[in-house]
Amino acid sequence: METRLHHPHETSSNEARDLVARFEPKALRTYTPTQAVLARSAGIYHWTPEGRRLYDFTSGVLVSNLGHNPIRWMQRFMAYMGWPAPSLRIPSPDYFDALPMTAYNAVTGVEVEASRRLAELLQSRPGGRCLQQVMWAASGSEAIQKALWAALARDHTREMIIATRYGFHGKKGLAGAVTGCETDHDRDPRVRFISFPMAECADVSLRGKPFDPSPYRRELEALYQQFGRHLSVLITEPYLGGGGSYHPPKEYLQTLQHFCHEHDLVFLLDEVQANFGRTGDLFAFETYDLEPDIVVLGKGLGNGVPVAAAVGRADLFGTLNYGEGSDTWSANPLCCAGVLATLDEFHRGGPGAAEGGPVRRRSAWRERRHGLGRGDARPCRPLGRRLGQRGRPLLLPGRRRRRHPFAGSVGEESSAHCAAACHHRAGGCRGDAPDAPAGDAARSGSLERFAAGSHTNPKRQRGTGPR
Repeated sequence: METRLHHPHETSSNEARDLVARFEPKALRTYTPTQAVLARSAGIYHWTPEGRRLYDFTSGVLVSNLGHNPIRWMQRFMAYMGWPAPSLRIPSPDYFDALPMTAYNAVTGVEVEASRRLAELLQSRPGGRCLQQVMWAASGSEAIQKALWAALARDHTREMIIATRYGFHGKKGLAGAVTGCETDHDRDPRVRFISFPMAECADVSLRGKPFDPSPYRRELEALYQQFGRHLSVLITEPYLGGGGSYHPPKEYLQTLQHFCHEHDLVFLLDEVQANFGRTGDLFAFETYDLEPDIVVLGKGLGNGVPVAAAVGRADLFGTLNYGEGSDTWSANPLCCAGVLATLDEFHRGGPGAAEGGPVRRRSAWRERRHGLGRGDARPCRPLGRRLGQRGRPLLLPGRRRRRHPFAGSVGEESSAHCAAACHHRAGGCRGDAPDAPAGDAARSGSLERFAAGSHTNPKRQRGTGPR
């Protein structure tokens, strides 16, 4: 958000507002002069971290018609899911204190932590230093749509989009428009498709063979000759998602990136399928030695909780105005808690993270059984070669060090790197995220405690009150 809102006597809330302004674009919310920070909710009430009680006259923007955290609803919900019932001491017969499940236009501690940790994680990975802000979404196609909106909004005279043929980015709006190919129904005249090297990666035995990117470069240059500065953004996937699991040579994706750099197009990488270990690295842009302007994450981001995010340059997201990237569900506490749990597991080397987990081991067993990797000419598509290709632990940096990998701030280092690494654009990463306010790094620990719930009544911390 452009203007950081501060209110007197709200120290914890003001810290949360500062970090939201740094790690999220203003478009994720409609403009409000209050920007309430919510620590817990019950029934028709919210409480701030400072203990101030607020009335919710909108039912969480027309969502929580039964009130926030109703006990009977939660008991039925958990029974339908087959989850074990928690042993909580609840003072009210109707509602219990907890984070709300919806927080439209407000701020919660789990959202702040999820945005900060995800952005700092991406910036810590090779090729991710310019991924500065997080625009949350409820699905992958919605995140693609928001990312394309931001790319197109920087210059309204540049309305053309390039997409790789037979990719899959979603079924709705612009996400559906950049999916498939020219002959599909309901095409958008702003979209032009380019070839994907399916023949060159149709078989495992072709991996590592010499690859000539020049035909694909000529195809791109022909489009530039035709449309010139009307071309605004190029969207692709690390591996083809709609026409089969084709994993291209690095040189192909790097050719697309170089074209974008030379002609000032936004390079948008759709990692909704490929993120969190599916290509052997935590993120696919590491595997392919890329530096995207925007990367879109989803699916494995929430490990089953429906959540997605577009993470990119602050100057691109800053072209969208208040509310232009907002919706009812984006950044809701339930989804953000799912993201934090995922990041925790990859940091700690949980059962699904180390060496790709059971899926990786199953894939390796099938390859040995079918003789793959020894030059046999067999299709690679049905054999699940999406997870842990390199066979090394998929862990966040720092697992063997005592220092937490997300501790501290990387803002100044990131901005310096972006200015140098993005030299192909005038002004580098023009929208480097604002410098962190003094003391952000020192406050990160207190904010993590706030996200975990230790900001609430001291009686609850001692286990003598409701949980």
